[in-house]
Amino acid sequence: MTLATTSTDLPWWKGAVIYQIYPRSFQDSNGDGIGDLNGITQRLDHVARLGADAIWISPFFTSPMRDFGYDIADYCDVDPIFGTLADFDALVARAHDLGLKVTIDQVYAHTSDMHDWFAQSRASRTGDKADWFVWVDPKEDGTPPNNWQSVFGGPAWTWDGRRGQYYMHQFLSSQPQLNVHNHEVQDALLGAMRFWLDRGVDGFRLDALNHSMHDPLLRDNPPAPDTGKPRTRSFDYQIKKYSQSHPGVVDFIKRIRSLCDEYGAIFTVAEVGGDLSETEMKAYTAGESHLNSAYGFNFLYADALTPALVAETVERWPDEPGLGWPSWAFENHDAPRAVSRWCSPADRPAFGRLKAMLLVALRGNAILYQGEELGITQVDIPYERLQDPEAIANWPLTLSRDGARTPLPWAADAAQAGFSTAEPWLPVGDENVVRAVDAQEGDAASLLHHTRAMLALRKAHPALRHGSLEILVADDQRLLFRRQADGQSLLCLFNLSGEPAAWPEEIAPTNTLLSAVNGAAPGLLPPFGALMIEE
Repeated sequence: MTLATTSTDLPWWKGAVIYQIYPRSFQDSNGDGIGDLNGITQRLDHVARLGADAIWISPFFTSPMRDFGYDIADYCDVDPIFGTLADFDALVARAHDLGLKVTIDQVYAHTSDMHDWFAQSRASRTGDKADWFVWVDPKEDGTPPNNWQSVFGGPAWTWDGRRGQYYMHQFLSSQPQLNVHNHEVQDALLGAMRFWLDRGVDGFRLDALNHSMHDPLLRDNPPAPDTGKPRTRSFDYQIKKYSQSHPGVVDFIKRIRSLCDEYGAIFTVAEVGGDLSETEMKAYTAGESHLNSAYGFNFLYADALTPALVAETVERWPDEPGLGWPSWAFENHDAPRAVSRWCSPADRPAFGRLKAMLLVALRGNAILYQGEELGITQVDIPYERLQDPEAIANWPLTLSRDGARTPLPWAADAAQAGFSTAEPWLPVGDENVVRAVDAQEGDAASLLHHTRAMLALRKAHPALRHGSLEILVADDQRLLFRRQADGQSLLCLFNLSGEPAAWPEEIAPTNTLLSAVNGAAPGLLPPFGALMIEE
């Protein structure tokens, strides 16, 4: 068994808890129904009290908002909906005063079709930026160059009469694919990264990074085997062998890491999805010349949280030299709320407590999505209120991402639950108003207080923050693993079922109990019971 390095000089991000903020839905400060940067600044005390180490802010850059900020029209400015660069500077200053690091999104696979780069690229086949995007001649019959499909449905190619060519887009047609194979494009993206580093940013989440390079030979993707699962998009019918995941991404990553190293302890984490996600995550984070961390979708779209799922996922990331450091998220702005996926409504209070303990017990960074500390559930958004372009395009087969993006409830008795003085861009959801921050502040037994206790427990124990992890039991109900670091050894035991489970023989009931939830105690493991024991 390998023990983690017993170092007191680990970088700040090693084992950090990162709180994701979706700016449209965190806090509205100017009464337009949309959250903004000043709203984030006003509410940072909440994140600091929670005990997070850093915040991650989803895109706030200049954008036509067809994909709500992931279609960027200017990498180096703030969209007026969210405020100004001065507002961002004030946010960073306040966060740093509170001891919070600030990480932001970077989207390098595509821009908005409103970006000046794209305007220049589509204007001429011979201009300075002619090859900054992926342009291809049609086949002889005028059809697209290959069979690639976009994530949101339909071909990944759109005809442009100005250039007389197709341009590639892996998401919306208004999100043209950058040609990141082009080193001038890489230079421009690194320049944008430097812009934010100079403003005091402490790290970056790299959105859909494995989508940033394609096969230059434009070979057709092979068909995907029928797994029996419903296929809601044309994208689901292919193995994305050539349209994404080009190995050249790794060399670009080295350039990103080199730039970040100039600024010291800058944290970089890649979002990596798809069939090759584990392989790519490891390639993107290997050694000391790549990214610090990566996270995939192991938990984000899982239908159930089982001992086998957790064991199989974390065992792929052992504490071995040269292997990257993982990050884990149970929820985010794209995925359905976990308590709505993983348990019945009656079990949500107990399950929320267990889930919070499990997240802080895993080896790697913990990413906590806004509202997760309150037990926010997925809101059913009626069709006429939908904003999500994917959900609108694939209605009613695709679950709307809007249901996880609803405004955060701050005050149970206030208009719009304290989020805004105006009608919010999405409904708060009546079922979540009762889970408001102020209501839970006054209840010592609330999930909010429990989450604070869990984050404090993680900070207080090196074994939880950066230790090794060894799976001891993973059966139909029970998950038992050992965390070790700095001479400390902890046992973490979870009953992930709604039925009582037998106490495992591997644990002596006389060991020191650190924390327990849902009636669990040494020798006793009730439904959704969980505890941590120091050996």
